[in-house]
Amino acid sequence: MPIQQLPSHLVNQIAAGEVVERPASVVKELVENSLDAGAQSVQIDIVAGGQKLIRIRDDGKGISKDELALALSRHATSKISSLDDLEAVASLGFRGEALPSIASVARLTLASREAGADSAWQVEADGGNIAAPAPAAHPGGTTVEAHDLFYNTPARRRFLRTERTEFGHIEKWVRRLALSRPEIAFTLTHNQRTSLNLPAARTHEAQRQRIARICGESFAEQCVYLERETEGIALAGWIGLPTFNRSQPDLQYWFVNGRSVTDKTLAHAVRHAYRDVLFHGRFPAYVLNLTMDPSAVDANAHPAKHEVRFRDGRRVHGVVSQAVDAALKETRPGGHGVTPIPMTRSSVFGQGTMSLPSGPRTSAVRETLAGYQTMAAGAAMHEEPRTDDDVPPLGFAVAQLAGVYILAENRDGLVVVDMHAAHERIVYEKLKRGYDDRDLVRQPLLVPETIAVAESEADLVEQSGAVLAELGLVVDRSGPASLTVREVPALLHNADAESLLRDVLADLSESGQSNRVADASDDYLATMACHHSVRANRQLSLAEMNALLREMENTERADQCNHGRPTWTTITMAELDRLFLRGR
Repeated sequence: MPIQQLPSHLVNQIAAGEVVERPASVVKELVENSLDAGAQSVQIDIVAGGQKLIRIRDDGKGISKDELALALSRHATSKISSLDDLEAVASLGFRGEALPSIASVARLTLASREAGADSAWQVEADGGNIAAPAPAAHPGGTTVEAHDLFYNTPARRRFLRTERTEFGHIEKWVRRLALSRPEIAFTLTHNQRTSLNLPAARTHEAQRQRIARICGESFAEQCVYLERETEGIALAGWIGLPTFNRSQPDLQYWFVNGRSVTDKTLAHAVRHAYRDVLFHGRFPAYVLNLTMDPSAVDANAHPAKHEVRFRDGRRVHGVVSQAVDAALKETRPGGHGVTPIPMTRSSVFGQGTMSLPSGPRTSAVRETLAGYQTMAAGAAMHEEPRTDDDVPPLGFAVAQLAGVYILAENRDGLVVVDMHAAHERIVYEKLKRGYDDRDLVRQPLLVPETIAVAESEADLVEQSGAVLAELGLVVDRSGPASLTVREVPALLHNADAESLLRDVLADLSESGQSNRVADASDDYLATMACHHSVRANRQLSLAEMNALLREMENTERADQCNHGRPTWTTITMAELDRLFLRGR
């Protein structure tokens, strides 16, 4: 077959293979057009899972009569006009592919009334043929109807799932878009039944209510609001308390300049911030919006625009991780004013022992263990004030239960504290501070370890010598495809040097930075804290218990132990009254 120019309609159908994957793709592209047009209200009507009809109506600025047919032409857009515009694109759409691609695989009607115009106009497209504009009855804004999706490409139609499944994908995307623009009202119907009705949320409380509608009441009740701007990068949104965690990353939403994306750098930054407050194998939940200079983000990195590429990913990673970490530091009694959810616990720790190396870290443990006797002695010198105006968040101890729990009374009712878990967090945070305050100490290996690697990895080591040195690793290139590890961080002198270096190189290759050494160091310190905290069945005096409670209130992340388990819970007086049927 000779080389030949493909007809425009076939070109559009080929492009539709990337843009129009399923009905949800059509909804996403059309709703994003509505948002770009400044709509304050978007109505989405679906019939038969989107196979029969997809209708998007908005109250945006509309399209003029002269531009209606042009809007259905390939690569026709009002959003960019030069390479400079493309490199700093701020709109959700910009390629001019969506409408012609949809029109090539569906019977499409486009009706619009431009702001300030006296009348509305519409055009119809079927099989690549675009009719002349005709008058229409339409309010200000635009309506796009796509009938009989894939009617002319039966092979594509056969790959569609059930009506319920396809609508599920549509609803998922609408929820994402609604999270990205809380100030805009969204309505979604399926077969003439309302599935989602979200009024505009312009106040903080209204936004929390939208979060509850989309992510669930449990998340809304156990999340904290985060807002921080650093180095021209603004991060805002809601992060779940560590006690609200998931078995999979199914409640993680990222928006970059209003665009819904999945990004490894951003996901890793949040995961790193949660690293020592989540139970192993669990995932955090969050809804976060990153706003930054559009020229620092490549929005044209993915065919469906689901991913972005940062010009300085390492900087973005650092800003996000530090912002989330700062918010999580306040997850302590009285920190955010959020009470952990009540839950049962029955774990009793064994009496394990562990030898401690000498040095400042050892003294930190010993000082903490011995500190309660000193604090208790001071507390015993005077009676704790018991007025309602001076009751601390965890209240005052009243008893110890089974040598495991501290029972205390605060303004709300009964507080139950797992004394080992609480003390473990206190010791861990002190160990981390002691370690961070010291200069990084490297230890030469008695026998330098030679590692076979790919040439690209050896090149990466040569390019990243300064970064590796900051991590405490001294690595030389000993051949075209071999490396020699000469020094490692002193704290990790017993670690597997080869595995550590390979993990670090994998991180550097993917995102330009690595937290492997810091994570490994924290794991070691966490183990030390676990084995040298107050054990079960140790009897504490009331003064010692109160001293522990006061330390919890002043310790970062004290709501969870190092393994992500909760350290305390509360039972309110109202809950106690219900248990005993009081007031009935």
